[in-house]
Amino acid sequence: MRKEILINSSVGETRIAILEDGRLMELFTERPEAERMVGDIYLGTVVNVVKGMRAAFVNIGHEQDAFLHFSDIGDTLKEYSAFLDLENASENGHTNRRDFHQRPVPKEGQEILVQIIKEPISTKGCRITTELSIPGRYCVLVPNSEMVGVSKKIQSVRERKRLQRLARTMRPKGFGLIVRTVAAGKDDDSLHADVDNLIKVWRKTEERIKREKPPSLVYKDLGMASSVIRDLFTPDIDRVVVDDRKLYQQIVNYLKEVTSQLSNKVELYRGKKPLFDAYGIEQEIERSLVRKIWTKSGGYVLFDHTEALTAIDVNSGKFMGRGHHDDNALKINLEAAHEIARQLRLRDIGGIIVVDFIDMTDPRCKRRLQDEFRRELRKDRAQSNISPITEFGLIEMTRERVRPSLLFSYSEPCPNCDGTGRVISKATVLTRIERWLMRYKYVGSERSLRLKVHPEVSQFLNTGFLSRIRRLMWKYWMKIELMPDEAFRLDEFKFFSKRNGHEILN
Repeated sequence: MRKEILINSSVGETRIAILEDGRLMELFTERPEAERMVGDIYLGTVVNVVKGMRAAFVNIGHEQDAFLHFSDIGDTLKEYSAFLDLENASENGHTNRRDFHQRPVPKEGQEILVQIIKEPISTKGCRITTELSIPGRYCVLVPNSEMVGVSKKIQSVRERKRLQRLARTMRPKGFGLIVRTVAAGKDDDSLHADVDNLIKVWRKTEERIKREKPPSLVYKDLGMASSVIRDLFTPDIDRVVVDDRKLYQQIVNYLKEVTSQLSNKVELYRGKKPLFDAYGIEQEIERSLVRKIWTKSGGYVLFDHTEALTAIDVNSGKFMGRGHHDDNALKINLEAAHEIARQLRLRDIGGIIVVDFIDMTDPRCKRRLQDEFRRELRKDRAQSNISPITEFGLIEMTRERVRPSLLFSYSEPCPNCDGTGRVISKATVLTRIERWLMRYKYVGSERSLRLKVHPEVSQFLNTGFLSRIRRLMWKYWMKIELMPDEAFRLDEFKFFSKRNGHEILN
């Protein structure tokens, strides 16, 4: 299987696409106003403890208080000052795992260090834990712990034992250490250098903890592009293609420090067409935002998001089978199972998911469908649990959620229907405008244009000292005059020639 990572950087967002055999499987999006939060460490204050929910709410400086479930509290709930004397944190070198119900309960007003493990979504704040960790390329440093672990994805028993022995010898006192999958086959010096770097990062975090008062951010994890390179750029990736020279240089410099042999796989895209257009990714992204997805044989799958769960419905559509009902249903269901597993990864759908497959009476057909669906889900890095097919033909499952799904990242609640429908967000309109300019630059001759948009979009483009529209004009060397128009939809825009007033069509 050929694996590729494509990185597109623009004024409005950075997008990372992961391709397998040329097909888009995963998409990550980060925008300046909504940067990646998972992994960030905060010094916070407990503002409310709800024992009935077995949870506490912690003020970390966000609009909504963070959610700390008691199951995410470590074996000992220590105030932030305990993390500043880690050299003496361990007495006997063993961690005593305690029963979930015996874990300590935080107190209102208590100052604690917490780390974000799930980003906020809708009306829910981010989910946090008191068990901190600092990830590196090969290892993860765990402050105030004595644990030693090796990734279960390393298949070789001999290699796992070697890494476990090495981790025990190089584990700093007062810290736990987890060896990551990419460490397989790496020499001792590389792992030692990674641990030394993590210790330096933690020492800088300590200094911030001493200076800051809650609520405050004391450790910021890498940005999305850097974290994807750190976590996902493994030897089985055939190449990484970047369309921004500055970002390309940053990635190459980082790889030369940690794993120089992979830096040769990074390419700077020099094509005239936009990167995602050249690889057909834009089309796939548009498909991932629609409700209905067609399968090869004419069946289709519907995706419906609700507050409680995601409902997925499989229908026969245009399929006209000539065989037995169960044979026809199995064919459609198998195609749908492959597409659903792919769409779950691409759309990054998490939480409770219910899939309504076409009913089948033969138990063998049901078993085959379930086995095939499980096999496809194993390709996903996110953990999932799947139940047997019910008598109504339903499969109930859960999938790990770390960040909002693609639908919530690319759209916002409609102001006209109070959230029952969705429209493309203003940030996405900005990226579409930029992609229009990228295409026009190579085919158009005029450099003075008028842009007609909804007034809210016009305000969004004009915000700030160096506004978004100014950055576009500087980047593409064009003069653009904004024309707000109440008659336009939020996701609608049109360019006109300033010379003759005619609309410029793609």
